This record gives sequence, C-alpha cells and structure tokens, in this order.
Amino acid sequence: VFASGQGSNARKICEYFSSNPLIQVVLIGTNKTDAGVLNHARDFNIHTITFNKKKMWEQNFIKENLLPFGIDLIVLAGFLLLIPPSWIENYPRRIINIHPALLPKFGGKGLFGSHVHQAVKASGEVETGITIHYVNAHYDEGEHILQVKCPVFPQETPEQIASRVL
Repeated sequence: VFASGQGSNARKICEYFSSNPLIQVVLIGTNKTDAGVLNHARDFNIHTITFNKKKMWEQNFIKENLLPFGIDLIVLAGFLLLIPPSWIENYPRRIINIHPALLPKFGGKGLFGSHVHQAVKASGEVETGITIHYVNAHYDEGEHILQVKCPVFPQETPEQIASRVL
C-alpha cells in the first residue's frame, strides 16, 4: 500500500486483511517522511519504505524495494505522485488506485483529498463516491474496476462529504 498522507484508506485496508490467511499487507510506502500512514504501519507491524520522487524513478527501485516482498498487488491509497512507467511494466494490471470521486469527473493532477470534495461541493453535484481503477501512465485515467456512489446533500460541507465517501 502506498500513501502520501494520513493513510485513512491504508488503515482500513490493513484492518480488513489483518487476520486473512491468504492476503496480507507486507509493505507500506510513502513519499513523505512525516506521513501519518507510517503510524498505521507501526500499529500493524508492517515494513515501511520512505522515498522521494527521484528515487522512485530510479532503475533499481523495484528490484531493491518491491521485489524482495513478493508483491502481487500495489494499492495506491492517497498516493500523490505519478507512477513511473517501469512500475506499470513490472506490475501490469496489478497497480490499483482508490480515488475519492466518481471518475472521470474530479480526477487528474491536483484533484486529491480535500481538493476533490471541495470541487464536488462547488459543482453542485448531487452524488459522489469512489472509483477504484487500474493505474496507467496518466493520473486517474486507468480502466475502472468499481465505482460506489453516495449522495451529496445541499447542506453538507466538503468535510462531511469526505467522511461519507471514506
């Protein structure tokens, strides 16, 4: 699981699979040394890696940081950096993203976290939700796997929308 911030989705994923004998979260990666997701990794005793944008684009990043864990699937749960082509080549249709809106609306560079929910509220949309999609070389443009919808009520704040989407 890769996340750049507090890691609320990452935590839910860790909780859900914590007692599953067939599926386990073996690594949490982040590009922020102070990311809250690191606390969740400690809570679940999951190995972590922290790296910057330049490092993740290096030729040997996958070999040194991902392959040793035998990773079958990478989940981007609030990870804000564009995924390098080498990752997509090494993990074809095995990198998915959890986006906090109904794509293709409210997707793309800069539309993450609270920015998404503020945009949804400002637009007057009557529904929002999440989109889980395969990752490709562009922000939020990969093939959709699942969309789950929820209503947006006129009196709601972006924070209330975010809470219900989560």
